[in-house]
Amino acid sequence: MAKGFFITGTDTDVGKTVITVALIKAIGRLGFSVGGMKPIESGCLDESAILLPADGMFIRTAAHMEEGIRHITPCCFRSPLAPLPASEIEGAPVDFEKIRKAFADLSRKYDVVVVEGIGGLLVPITKDYSVIDMARDFDLPLVVVTKPTLGTINHTLLTVNYAIKEGLRVAGIVINYNQPPENSLAERTNPELLGRISPVPVIGTFPHLKDMEGPTIEKAAEETLDMSILGQYLTKDI
Repeated sequence: MAKGFFITGTDTDVGKTVITVALIKAIGRLGFSVGGMKPIESGCLDESAILLPADGMFIRTAAHMEEGIRHITPCCFRSPLAPLPASEIEGAPVDFEKIRKAFADLSRKYDVVVVEGIGGLLVPITKDYSVIDMARDFDLPLVVVTKPTLGTINHTLLTVNYAIKEGLRVAGIVINYNQPPENSLAERTNPELLGRISPVPVIGTFPHLKDMEGPTIEKAAEETLDMSILGQYLTKDI
């Protein structure tokens, strides 16, 4: 059985890629070999008719992976949209076989694979298949990335409770400052409140980083993330 985590968010642009990289760095410090992937990425850079996934390349570089980029991100779209409309516009269906093969290859090579989803759980990949279905197929516990700002209580609990209702394991929540702090009352009180009322633990509150270099992310992860919560998923089957 593959070990790892599936990273999802309460919304787009909550910083899933940064937290994916932070978890790769933190898990590596626990002594595991760690790979990462983002199976589907939209809004890819178009260079000489070659689509380059910025998030996938960031994960590949940060994890020091030797695999080609299509192993990390098998499915790329130019349009900055959900996969369903992007694939319809571009006439390129999602290749699930390539995604499954890439994940199987990475799972054989690495002790742990951290997989970043696209958008939130109900983002459509095909008409009848959403991100939550992909998370279920990967069969990895979820880490939910959310914001600290006003509105996050509702968005976070909706995501967590829906995932649990659908039978997925939710390891915990990471509150991520994807924007510079506003020092608002909501920001000051939301992390503690989520910790009290959420059915899953808050793994940590990750700071806003101006520098996205690996050592900076690794240091922030070490200082803010409670890896003991995730460690139990890596050391035994639960």
